[in-house]
Order: sequence, then C-alpha cells, then structure tokens
Amino acid sequence: MAASLCLNRLRRSRVTIGVRTGKDTPWRKRLENEMKSSKNITLVHPRDTVEVHLPDGRVLSGPRSTPVGDFLEEITGTFRAEIVGAVVNGELRELTFPIDMDAKVTPVTMSDPDGSRIYRRSVTFLLAAAFEELYPELDLLVDHSLASGGLYCHLEEDRELSEEQIKKLEHRMRELVKQDLPFERRKVPLQEAVAYFQARTHLDKVKLMKYRLKDNLVLYRLGEYQDYHHGYMVPSTGYLKWFKLSLLGDGFALRFPRRHAPDELQPLPESTRLVETFRQYGNWLKRLGVESVGQLNDAISENRIAELILVSEALHEQKIAEIARKIVSRPEAVRIVLIAGPSSSGKTTFSKRLTVQLLAQGISPFPIELDNYFVDREDTPKDANGQYDFESLGAVNTRLLAEQLSALIDGQEVQLPHYNFKEGRSEPGKVVSLAKDQLIILEGIHGLNPNLIPTIPVEKTFRLYVSALTQLNLDRHNRISTTDTRLLRRTVRDARERGYSAFQTIQRWESVRRGEKNHIFPYQDQADEMFNSALVYEVAALKPLAEPLLRQTPYGTPEYVEAKRLLAFLEWFSPLNTDLVPDNSILREFIGGSILKEFTLWKNGDND
Repeated sequence: MAASLCLNRLRRSRVTIGVRTGKDTPWRKRLENEMKSSKNITLVHPRDTVEVHLPDGRVLSGPRSTPVGDFLEEITGTFRAEIVGAVVNGELRELTFPIDMDAKVTPVTMSDPDGSRIYRRSVTFLLAAAFEELYPELDLLVDHSLASGGLYCHLEEDRELSEEQIKKLEHRMRELVKQDLPFERRKVPLQEAVAYFQARTHLDKVKLMKYRLKDNLVLYRLGEYQDYHHGYMVPSTGYLKWFKLSLLGDGFALRFPRRHAPDELQPLPESTRLVETFRQYGNWLKRLGVESVGQLNDAISENRIAELILVSEALHEQKIAEIARKIVSRPEAVRIVLIAGPSSSGKTTFSKRLTVQLLAQGISPFPIELDNYFVDREDTPKDANGQYDFESLGAVNTRLLAEQLSALIDGQEVQLPHYNFKEGRSEPGKVVSLAKDQLIILEGIHGLNPNLIPTIPVEKTFRLYVSALTQLNLDRHNRISTTDTRLLRRTVRDARERGYSAFQTIQRWESVRRGEKNHIFPYQDQADEMFNSALVYEVAALKPLAEPLLRQTPYGTPEYVEAKRLLAFLEWFSPLNTDLVPDNSILREFIGGSILKEFTLWKNGDND
C-alpha cells in the first residue's frame, strides 16, 4: 500500500517535494541519487508516532492523532494546578486537539490566565446546563465577576431563587461532575445555530449572530443542553472539581478558585457596595435599552448610536456631580479626597471632571501627586525576584506624606517633595499652603489603603474607587471581562502616547495585574463611593484602533495567544466612528483628543 513520505527540502534546488512509495521509476532513482549526494539527507518512510516537546526539554512520544491531553496526562503530577489546555506550536488549543505532527507544547494550567478562563467558562456552562434542566421556565443571567473568585448571577425576571433552590442546583451540578460527561464540540452552519437559538427564544444570542461575519459557529453540547461559549472548554465535566453556589444580594455567586490558589475557594465577602455599583450600571443599561452586544450593534447599524453616547456620558456626569455634592455636603469635615483604582480605569480624567464639579460648587481643589513621595531608590523594597517593587506601600514615604497633609490641613506652609525619577532621589519642591476653601485631591495606587495616612482622622477623608466595571454582556451567558476592557484601553493609549506595541503592553500586563491584586482590590470596599468608568459603547469605539495594533503581535509568542483571543472577542462588535465621542469623555483619555489633557484645573489652588 502506498504511504506518504515526509517532505524533504533538497539543499541544491531548495524545492519541497512530496514522494510516494511504489515501483522503481527513473525519476525515483534520480531523486534517491540526489538525496544521497546531499549531506545528512535520507529518504524515510513516515512514522506512525509523533513527538511532543515540552518547555523543560522533556519529549513525549505517542501515536499520531493522539489528543494533546493524553500526552499531558503523563506529566500531570509535576504541576501544582490542573492542566486544562495547551499551547501547541504557538496556538492555544483544547486538550482534545489531535497531535498530527511533532509539536512544541506548553501545558496551560488553572494558574495561568488562559487556564483560569477555560475553567471559569466550563463551570459556567455546567451551571447553565443544570439550571435549564431544573428551571426551564426561568432565564439565568451571568452578570459580573467577584474579586474573591466567582461570578454574580441572577434571574432576568427580577425573581430570586430560594436557598433550597440554590442547594438543589449545586447538587445537580455535582452529579454531572461525577458522571464525567464530555463537552461535545461541533462546528455548525451559522443559520443552524440561529434557528436553534430562535426556537429557544434566546433572542440576545440571535441578535448577536446577526452581525457575525463568519458563516459557521462552534457549539458545545452537554447532554441535551447546547450553547455557544466564547472560547475554549475543558474536555469533560470531571475536570470541574472546585465550585460552590452561595446566595448573594438578590442573586447568587458561582464561586471558583483564583489563579494564585487554583485548588481552593476564597471566602466570599459581602462587597455590598460593589454589587450595588454593578446593579446601578445594569439599571443604566436597561434605561438605554442596550444590555447585550447585539443590541449595541443594532444601535450602531440603525444610526441611534449618537443618542446612546450622549445619554451614557450624561449618566457619567450625573454620577460625578452626585459625588461632588456628597463631598461638599461635609465641607468642615472632608479635607482630603483620595482616588484609587486599577490601571486604565480613567482615574486622571475622572479626577479632573470631579474638580470641575467641585469648582462649580465653590470648592477649590489642590492636587498632590503621590509619586513625589517615593523613597530614595536604595531604600525601595525589592520583590521576590530581587527587583525594585515600586508598587509596594514601602516604596512611599508615608511618614512625610502624613506629616505634610496634617500641616496643610492645619493651615501651615510646607515644602512639598519633588521626586527625580532619573536619579532616584527625592528633592525639595515648591512651598505651598491651603486656603480655607481648598480640598486636597490625592490620586494614586494606595489611595484606599488605611496604612497610607494612618494618623489622619478618617472623617477628614473621602475615599473614591474608580474602575471600568463592564456590565455589557455578549449574551446572557457570555460576559465581557472588565479586565479585557481595561487592557484594550491601555493598548490603544500606550501605542498613542508612549509608542509601545501591543506586544509590549500585553507583556507588561501580568505585572500590572499582580500589583492591582496586591495593592488595590483588597481595599476597594474601603471606599466611600465607587465610580464605574465603563461606557456601554467603548469597545465598539476601541475596536478600529486596537485591531491593527493587536495584529502586529509576533506569532509564536505568549503575547500572540492573548492578542488572538482579544481579536476574536472584537469580532463580535460593529466598529464605531470615534469622532462621535465627546471631547471630555473618559474614553478620550485613551483614544486621544481630550479637552482635559492640557487643561490645568489647579490654577486656583496654586500658590506660585
């Protein structure tokens, strides 16, 4: 029987030739002679096996077309976290992906960003399947993420599940896990998928598919339940060992492990303020009539987007004005406004818009830059890798900061420090004092940490947490990550302001996220108020700016995997002309053209 031979590139001709076995022929003899004359080149029969090369140098061998997960089963004991996926020759793959040729394979565990997403997506699918089986008359909405690890879920009909119903739902999920049922993956024509969702009255999914440019869709099946989920899944329910359902607010939390502790669940804090912030934003979306990407795309295609933008921005301004009134309502008590939030949350623009509102109320803000209070370089603490940890609270001269803030509040004159970043030294800055009607505005990563200014009475401070808490969903079961929105913001801004490539931004992102986890998220509930800087239309506006940047990410790098994932996510959005974005919008901080960028709001409070 004829069998295909491996392709060989002849050194002299540099031509790739496919050869088949058979009877000797003149051309075959010529080819063999040429190959014999080439150094170290031999004619071979194809192997029945393939090799998997791991990052640590180990090599696994097995039959051709073996799923990559079967190879990785042999080394599972060498990893602390569960392997849930793999990067095969630079591409993220499911564990069911067949290895048909020798490949470089990097295991993806629950401790990795992609692995965490695979697990979260799979356990969400498990929840949706069990929910539809038990409560087919109700509609489940997967809402926002929880800092402790999990997702907040509730019913679309403003109904609530009882504690008994929640227990029953979790019990059914665990039964499905014990059965170790496969998540069956199949690619179907788009119209077949649309007809399926139409028949089940999942109109949010139908709207989403209306704008899909590809003519097919990947569906997953678990038993009788079938759905679309944006991204890869684990092979079967048996992988989903760690989860719990807990009542939370008027809904419940689907809890699962965080990356740093992949085999345990973190305690569920109250987070009532965060839940209320999400609920408020959800009400905004209902008011706008846009609760899913399909509805947003409808607004763009039907030329209703200008109205949507104006109302979205008006809601932002309304909230900022409300916060300003709360600050002003306690003028004798509040002397320091602290603003904190994760990267690319829009803190700079928010603080300036807040200042405008305070000025309109007759209050003159005075800014103090926390970065000027860094300790000298040699006194900066170091991380576990021996690198300077500039994000640690120990990198800030908190004693000097508290002393000078207290003096300013008491009406004294102080000489502010100025940090020379080039030399790594603190130098004398300008001499200032505060007028009676002035508030200090302090923006920085540690703004909510009670150890930043422990000697100043809490009643003299007003603490604000700013973040882009995206509430818009692809559909009822596929939420949009707040982290992804911020990464897209940062990618666009870094390219425009700093000349960074998407590769460089993505490369730094993990370090940024680590700093947020350590220094921001643990203190978000310390805030007096939370401001959600997300805008319902922003991803559509970021799309035409982010896509060309992401496409330049080099193939074969870990950053390429992330860029490809973001590009796949952006495919669901219709692009939006950024000319429609108002010049004072928080989004302008990232896409450019902000009227507030060069506007100095602080002249009233400057003593120079």
